[in-house]
Amino acid sequence: MPRQSSIRNAADIVTVLGDSTSFSGTLKFDTSLMIRGSFDGDIDAKGALYIDEGATVNVGRIRAMSIVVAGSVRGDIEAVDKVELRSSAQVRGNVKTARLRIADGVLFEGRCEMVRDPESFDPFAAKAQAES
Repeated sequence: MPRQSSIRNAADIVTVLGDSTSFSGTLKFDTSLMIRGSFDGDIDAKGALYIDEGATVNVGRIRAMSIVVAGSVRGDIEAVDKVELRSSAQVRGNVKTARLRIADGVLFEGRCEMVRDPESFDPFAAKAQAES
């Protein structure tokens, strides 16, 4: 029987990497994606990213519009809009965002940087400048 998602707005998810899926590389998408399996690499997303309970994600950096974590993430997280860490989340890395919600029971090891002016924060532009 398929596992029930811990994400409340699962109807908004366009693509799902299932719990038996293992993916390595660079992941880019414009809509929304849920990871239920394991992922190693980097994520550059113009849409929303959902890391479901039981998922394991090892990255250099995740960049997305919004990020909800209920699983395990090792690496840095940057979100233009918001980052939400659900009670089952384990995050080992730095978080940079305009809005942050951390539930009771979250394991978080890292630094948090709150963006004062969300209109001027564009993590995608920083990558383009670094590659020049």
